[in-house]
Amino acid sequence: MANDLMKALSGALVDEADELSLGELCRSCGVHAEYIIELVEEGALAPRGRTLREWRFSHEQLARARRALRLQRDLRVNLAGASLALELLDEIERLRARLRRYDPWC
Repeated sequence: MANDLMKALSGALVDEADELSLGELCRSCGVHAEYIIELVEEGALAPRGRTLREWRFSHEQLARARRALRLQRDLRVNLAGASLALELLDEIERLRARLRRYDPWC
């Protein structure tokens, strides 16, 4: 119930509609800003805003950043590999959603 509407972020509850600044995203992932900037440059994250100060990240972006961290930590892939893996996982999800439209039992 509340899990669908709220996400835990550093001990505080954040509405999914809220966006995170670069600093908030870094704190919630436990990384330095340079890492997030590299994810953006690699295309793994797409913040809203033009400058670093304006950047805002959705809860989906938070999940992607955490997934990239896990891929690098658990599978020891480099940043480019993590970015590619995220793209492939997204494509799998899109294909599954398409398949569910045609066959709800999938």
